[in-house]
Amino acid sequence: PQHTEARLEDAIVQALCAKGGYRFVDYRAGGDAAGRFDKALALDAGEVLAFIAQTQPRPWQALQAIHAGETGRIVIDHLVKELDTKGMLKVLRQGFKCYGKTLRAAFFAPANGLNPQTLADHAANRLVVTRQLQYSDAHHNSLDLVLLLNGLPLVTAELKNPMTGQTVEDAKAQYKRDRDGREPIFAFKRRTLVHFAVDPDQVAMTTRLSGALTHFLPFNLGDHGHAGNPPAADGGYRTAYLWRDVWQRDRLLDIVGRFMHLQVEEKRIITDEGIRKITKETMVFPRWHQLDAVRRLVDHARRHGPGRNYLVQHSAGSGKSNTIAWLAHRLASLH
Repeated sequence: PQHTEARLEDAIVQALCAKGGYRFVDYRAGGDAAGRFDKALALDAGEVLAFIAQTQPRPWQALQAIHAGETGRIVIDHLVKELDTKGMLKVLRQGFKCYGKTLRAAFFAPANGLNPQTLADHAANRLVVTRQLQYSDAHHNSLDLVLLLNGLPLVTAELKNPMTGQTVEDAKAQYKRDRDGREPIFAFKRRTLVHFAVDPDQVAMTTRLSGALTHFLPFNLGDHGHAGNPPAADGGYRTAYLWRDVWQRDRLLDIVGRFMHLQVEEKRIITDEGIRKITKETMVFPRWHQLDAVRRLVDHARRHGPGRNYLVQHSAGSGKSNTIAWLAHRLASLH
């Protein structure tokens, strides 16, 4: 069959590996890396350790001098502990401690290109796409696509194709019904940061799986003032911008490094026992129109310099405050 979700899977993997800066790793039984994805820890320990050894030889060798053959296990133990306490986003941006040594889990693009070493570190990031990943020891459910950065899972995606009678709505329902947010790979803020429901025409995303209460936001371009996506210029999938742009290596690293943030809100409510403080955490992933606005304004300012006025038209409730904050942050460090 030519019009199944497997064909959509093929197209995405091919595009990411050919032009997106990824390599494909098959974690399925009989695949070229069978058994390397640790379901209990929800990471690829071999990839994590290879990245650290390659990019940070001095602290790695110092740890090896002390722990010898136990170095890998000890590093992963410390990494998992900090992922579970500080969260994936903070560990990716700030690194983690292991016996007094700070180890980096990723390197993001510097604000300028004056230091060749920072550019080399950024280029050393290892992005992997895998398909049909079985993520739990309790069952054989699998995720259509998972994107990993240096062995750590960042993005999951469920794909559907209307030609087989299923759409993006079925992908959203699958996340709500069949994907348990308590599984290690879905643990809020500790592992995967965002989940996409995708079909050839539309995209939706969420950053927290909460069963039937899971809330998805549309992640579409808009179609001449209407919802959805316009026809693709090349006649291909309307949603190709997702893997050609948003998931592209440098774009995704930029989003994780400079856009995403954990929003914490505290509220006080009065109960029979007294005043109770409630903390609500939300992982914010920029929507397409926010990414587009910030990038276009920054690119124009980079080319033409300061002193110009711009008008950004947002609809009500579409995240104007975040767009303003992201833009100000980018302009403050623009060279």
